[in-house]
Amino acid sequence: MSTSWFIIANPIAGNHNFSKQWKKIKQLLNNKNILFSAAFSNYSKHEIELVQNAIQKGFRNIISIGGDGTLHHVVNGIMLQRYVKTSDITIGVIPLGTGNDWIKTYEIPNNIEKAIEIICDKKIIIQDIGIIETINKKKYYFNNLAGLGYDGYIVYKLRKLKYLGSIAYLLSGLSGLLFYKKNILKINFNNKTIETNCLMTLVGICKFSGGGMQLTKDVNTSDGFFDITIAKNLNLIELIFKIHKLYNGEIIDHKNIETYKTKEISIIPKENKPFIQADGELIGTGQIKVKIIEKAIKFVVSKNY
Repeated sequence: MSTSWFIIANPIAGNHNFSKQWKKIKQLLNNKNILFSAAFSNYSKHEIELVQNAIQKGFRNIISIGGDGTLHHVVNGIMLQRYVKTSDITIGVIPLGTGNDWIKTYEIPNNIEKAIEIICDKKIIIQDIGIIETINKKKYYFNNLAGLGYDGYIVYKLRKLKYLGSIAYLLSGLSGLLFYKKNILKINFNNKTIETNCLMTLVGICKFSGGGMQLTKDVNTSDGFFDITIAKNLNLIELIFKIHKLYNGEIIDHKNIETYKTKEISIIPKENKPFIQADGELIGTGQIKVKIIEKAIKFVVSKNY
């Protein structure tokens, strides 16, 4: 078993100045005497294959270089492999992406040098992971937040706007407010059913999504529970004037937003098939079942967390 790190990097993450950033990363890692091997993703979801090959070769420490999408695919590769227990794997993150929402929960700065310092400090948490099953029986894992409805629509619109950087999230969100049509959802969890006209339903492990929005309450990433947010019949004018509350977390106190904790949930649309997102990745449309996997993977986090 190797004690060195295996780096999986997405060369098209962030501002596309990867060659310069990679040179800096290598220099900093060498200065810290961190042993590492590296591979680069060449196509969508290539990270899944790369991480499984690394684990098969004996690596147990993985560094994800990129954004939330890169980390999402690294996590899926770990959860899908069958060589070792997933909790034997440790992930460190050097953020280069557009949104970088997962790092915000753990107070990892969007700074290469400081992120490497955190990896060197080796503060470890063992985080829960979610698993989604879609109507066609496909399974996806997520490490941050998943959702169905408005947030999925934002991810759908975001695909064409990511080149604009962080402002793309705001533009996608405004587009969603203008054009997304609410759906009647049947939501089953904790032996209860809620059927309501719904803007979105979020299933969260961590705190931030959509480029820094705070839509989950009382987050504990290792307590074995999802933090559920059901946003009901919010209207366009209301959201526009309260958009700051999406980012400071106060939106969850709105009278039309309900929050719960659960270990599993199913969400069934009654009309059309809303978009489904996981960690900011579009994974399909329609209904979902979601379950939690407790203390599934180790992550390196800030000492301040």
